[in-house]
Amino acid sequence: MKKLLLISFIFLSLIVNSQDFEYQVLFEGIGDNREFFSAKAHSQTILGARGAFEVGVDIDGHKLRGGLSQLFEFGSEIDYHTPKLAMYYQFNNEQAEFAFGAFPRRGKIDFPLAMLTDTLLYYRPNIEGLFGQFNWDWGHQNGFVDWVSRQTETDRENFMVGFSGEMGHKNLFVQNYLMLYHDAGTSIYSPEIHIKDYMGFALQGGIRTSEKSKIVGSVKAGILASSYRERSVTDGFINATSFFAEIQGQYKTFGIKSVLNSGGGHQFAFGDQFYRLNDYLRTDVIWYFINHEKVKGRFNYSFHLIEWNDIDQQQQLSIIYVFGR
Repeated sequence: MKKLLLISFIFLSLIVNSQDFEYQVLFEGIGDNREFFSAKAHSQTILGARGAFEVGVDIDGHKLRGGLSQLFEFGSEIDYHTPKLAMYYQFNNEQAEFAFGAFPRRGKIDFPLAMLTDTLLYYRPNIEGLFGQFNWDWGHQNGFVDWVSRQTETDRENFMVGFSGEMGHKNLFVQNYLMLYHDAGTSIYSPEIHIKDYMGFALQGGIRTSEKSKIVGSVKAGILASSYRERSVTDGFINATSFFAEIQGQYKTFGIKSVLNSGGGHQFAFGDQFYRLNDYLRTDVIWYFINHEKVKGRFNYSFHLIEWNDIDQQQQLSIIYVFGR
């Protein structure tokens, strides 16, 4: 903790006199009650708050930033979670964006929960690696590398690679997602540790409502595919393919979103566990109770229909307050 604070103060002292000094402060309130009686996913209640700050300079689109992020879960000690260091270089213009270092995940990548569960935003808010995106009039494509764990005598080496994007014409669009996660061994060989590989992609086509419509929404459908192997354990890759569809809409401060996965269960390293089921439908009823320029608040009431038989419930509350210059 002392080393992280020292690094942050040194970084601040180097740039505080710059003409292009920038800063950003974030508060995030987290409420997530998961009443999963089916035992198909981990039942828990997550209540807490995150505070984060960044300072840096911007010279002709070239940014250098540093800061800290701290999660405090209610009921735990203040040092239960280690502060997360942000330190990165970023360049962006209308056509491209590039970032290298440890930088916030939020706002950079948006993958289906089947591939990346939402708890990553709570417990691993930063990407530690690089990110790049190219923009065109008809869409965009981006990719990232996230170094999850450095190899030691006791820790396994883990890294994640992902690509996503969208191509569209008027109200029609096609979205693509590709994910790879490699779970290697420790630096000391152990016959009980086997290398694991997780791969998968999603491809969906859809249509959005027109700009004049009072309801803002979309419908999309396609396929979700995955491959998993544990070397020397599984007989090659375990493959799965399913029908993957989503419908969402918002009218004023209320919204609804339903996601269907049917025909096969998937294993992604950081995917939501419900998507390991062959048939799963999630429906969220959403209330956007704060819609300020700097403050966003939403409440979700989620229903998880499992194998067309059981229903689990979940309630999520999120308040995000960001200010800076």
